Amino acid sequence: MKYALFLGCTIPARVKQYESASRAVLKALNVGVVDIREFNCCGYPLRNIDFKAFVLLSARNLALAERDDLDIITLCQCCFGSLKKANHLLKEDASLRNEVNSHLEKEGLRYQGGIEVKHLLEVLYHDVGMTAIQKELTQMYEGLPIAAHYGCHILRPSQVVQFDDPVSPTIFDQLIEITGAHTIYWPQRLECCGAPLCGINDELSMDLSKKKLDSGRQLGAEYVCVACPYCHLQFDTVQERMFAGKQRNDRLPSILYPQLLGLCMGIEGKTLGLEMNRIPLDGIKRFLSDSTEATYEKGVRRSVAG
Repeated sequence: MKYALFLGCTIPARVKQYESASRAVLKALNVGVVDIREFNCCGYPLRNIDFKAFVLLSARNLALAERDDLDIITLCQCCFGSLKKANHLLKEDASLRNEVNSHLEKEGLRYQGGIEVKHLLEVLYHDVGMTAIQKELTQMYEGLPIAAHYGCHILRPSQVVQFDDPVSPTIFDQLIEITGAHTIYWPQRLECCGAPLCGINDELSMDLSKKKLDSGRQLGAEYVCVACPYCHLQFDTVQERMFAGKQRNDRLPSILYPQLLGLCMGIEGKTLGLEMNRIPLDGIKRFLSDSTEATYEKGVRRSVAG
């Protein structure tokens, strides 16, 4: 099982712990990743400015992966949505495909639609599988309530991304609950984190974040779990700024999913980059206990029932 790892722009610059934690978890699960050095921006910043430039940028990444006969695995939901959208459009529109290929051929590349784009959560759930993940757990959480934040781009547009039911998703909840933690049901769980508005309308951006965080905290969550660098930055860096000077218990710390899972696999906190999160995660270890089959089955039953 091998994929071309697409990191995008934000993770290497601002959320390096997401990369290190993901690499460590994937390695432990015998999932190979290949770094294609020629990868460029996914095109997301140009989607509403220059549509064809956006498609060409995404298509070049797709063609590079196709050249090496590898499906793409992404960690960023914006990159996932952009690459999936471009892949969908190019497969459906022969005229657009021909136009894009006329540019790609200058580099000896060609898009033919022979590879797929998958998010980290998709690879873990569908390709690795819950049973294989469970076999690698050495510790599990006991009594840890988590607010699962799905994010926008992994669910919508549903006919393009095809990740999960956009109205009532369960995959991320199941991946969290395999660790022994339990996910709460919170009214704000499918709402935007507010990150797209950061720097444009900071007041509205923070208001959206605060409503989500207040909702999760009031319903008993100890952490909010995310699988997107933008969502993490909003709930970690921006939240720290929002609650500056207030009591620490006013915060709902953000933990990246591979950090949450990696601790249960016995991976060191330094490798998972726990110290790189702005809001400390040191308290989460108190919920860990030795892994048992009974605890796992209890979590699976709860996930299916929920």
